[in-house]
Amino acid sequence: MKFLSINRFNAAILALVFAAFLYSCQKEKSQGNTANSVTAEEAVQYTDESTEADASFDDVSDVALSAADEESSAREAGTSGRISLFAELRLRIGDCANITVTPDDSTYPKTVIIDFGDGCNGRDGKFRKGAMILNFTGPIRVSGSVVTLTFRDFYLNRGHIEGKITFKNQNENGLHKYTVTVENGAFTLPSGRGFQYTGIKVVTQIAGMDTRLIRDDVYKIEGRSRTDYNGGKSVVLNTVDPLIKKVNCHWISEGTLKIVINDRVLKLDYGFPNNGDCDNKALLLWNNGLDQKVITLP
Repeated sequence: MKFLSINRFNAAILALVFAAFLYSCQKEKSQGNTANSVTAEEAVQYTDESTEADASFDDVSDVALSAADEESSAREAGTSGRISLFAELRLRIGDCANITVTPDDSTYPKTVIIDFGDGCNGRDGKFRKGAMILNFTGPIRVSGSVVTLTFRDFYLNRGHIEGKITFKNQNENGLHKYTVTVENGAFTLPSGRGFQYTGIKVVTQIAGMDTRLIRDDVYKIEGRSRTDYNGGKSVVLNTVDPLIKKVNCHWISEGTLKIVINDRVLKLDYGFPNNGDCDNKALLLWNNGLDQKVITLP
């Protein structure tokens, strides 16, 4: 199975949301309407923090899926997890982590622990500390298999990550499909600021299944998430139309998101201006479409 790394554009979504929210708040403030809004300074801070946190949850999910995929590959090849050395994973996290597989054979359930100890920098430039604990019901490549990820005093860069992430293989009719569910997620900064995060995403491959190439793969992504800040602000994201991500395109090319920030409702249309084409534009709408802003995707 070729897993899709959704890391790059999830953080971009929240960055766009809050940048647009800042624009909206500034406009309303100029019109004398400040009800239920945040200050410009708060919006900027929420942008930085939420982008870092969302990207962090996606990062640990990507690391876990990479480890699970290599563990599954080792079983198919008839080797142990220790023999496989998690070579692909180490290209990202480096050699400092101690990876253990128990039991280190072809039986399940099993546990994989990725322990970064007191901390080290990976080859991707990210600092990790503490342990990621993966529990398998079966190989992740087998339909119905479930992998759960929990943490032991784990930090990514400056953020303390807590919670439980569940990955479930739901392959059907030759399609690669899996769900990623975050429960009781928490992200805390050294200052003590942080938020609680819950969400579920369903990722389904819709093209490229018949080849071993990755660049012709296309995925649709559906799901929802809720972010609750310690100060009382909340952000809810829901897909209205599935988001379409082509591996050979840096940006989402189709789909729409409904965004609720406290009592504000916005919509982000990735199909703008040319539905389905690979471009870095999206259209943000609010006030029932009366206000619009063209967004340049990072």
